[in-house]
Amino acid sequence: MGPDQLVFFWLILSSLSICALLFGIRYFNARENMAMIEKGLDPKLKQERRPAPFRNLKWGLLLVGAGIGLFLAYLLDNFLLYNLHSRSANEFNDGANAPIYFALIAIGGGIGLILSYKIERKNLPDNQIL
Repeated sequence: MGPDQLVFFWLILSSLSICALLFGIRYFNARENMAMIEKGLDPKLKQERRPAPFRNLKWGLLLVGAGIGLFLAYLLDNFLLYNLHSRSANEFNDGANAPIYFALIAIGGGIGLILSYKIERKNLPDNQIL
């Protein structure tokens, strides 16, 4: 299969998937409206989402945690693990410590989300916690 055939295959596949996506969105929206009508609700007056008072706190702690994780990965890579994979002092690090960056960003972001959960849990009344 040549590159010209792959492009043609890709165009057909992407067109079909976009059509299926649009059909699915419209179909499930109509089903939701019918379910609301069966329950006696007006679909035009859909309930708005519940307010999320701690949304900014959650995003802030997530990004701060990811930033701290990135900074720790930088420190580890440049000071503790610098000569781990290089053969001489004049060689540059060839990216062998790159997984440290991804791991510490994920760990820092996860710690930020856990802190956000604990702060929300402490400040919300018991009847609002799901």
